[in-house]
Amino acid sequence: MTSPSTAAYGMTAEKFFRLPEGPPYFQLIDGDLYMSPSPRRDHQNILLNLASDLRFYLRQNPLGKIYVAPSDVLFTDDRILNPDLYFVCEERRAILTDYGASGAPDLVVEILSPSTATLDLGRKREIYAESGVEEFWVVSPKTRTVEVYRLRENPAEPMSVLADTDALTSALFPGWSLAVADVFRE
Repeated sequence: MTSPSTAAYGMTAEKFFRLPEGPPYFQLIDGDLYMSPSPRRDHQNILLNLASDLRFYLRQNPLGKIYVAPSDVLFTDDRILNPDLYFVCEERRAILTDYGASGAPDLVVEILSPSTATLDLGRKREIYAESGVEEFWVVSPKTRTVEVYRLRENPAEPMSVLADTDALTSALFPGWSLAVADVFRE
């Protein structure tokens, strides 16, 4: 991800939400405006697999709502991120806004791309942890793994790293399970 110009430094949410709707889509990180190219095909396939399976589960079990990028999540006045997927439980539904969300979602998912991996695993993960995101999944198309972080317990290390033969589960979604191989299926 690159910053398009130094003119964006010191940007606030008020200015950010006055930008024209994308594409391109931007994120605001510590007052700096970032943009990236459109995600690759495998990235979008993974996102669709996760989102469709979780949405089906949530239609049967109305525990909250999931959203996919582009959907802005306002963490602070100078931090507006666009996670690939996020979930907000029903009890915290009040954080949902017309723009996306204002406050930390319960779950954030980032699918690594060559242009965004450093930021996703670095500053964005720090912001998610500082802001109170409960669970963070990092999906790597390159290694075909899903790292599951419980950010309140340990923001620096995943509690598990799941591969093709494993199943992805979460306490946020009781009874839900998805084979990791199905996360990556074409």
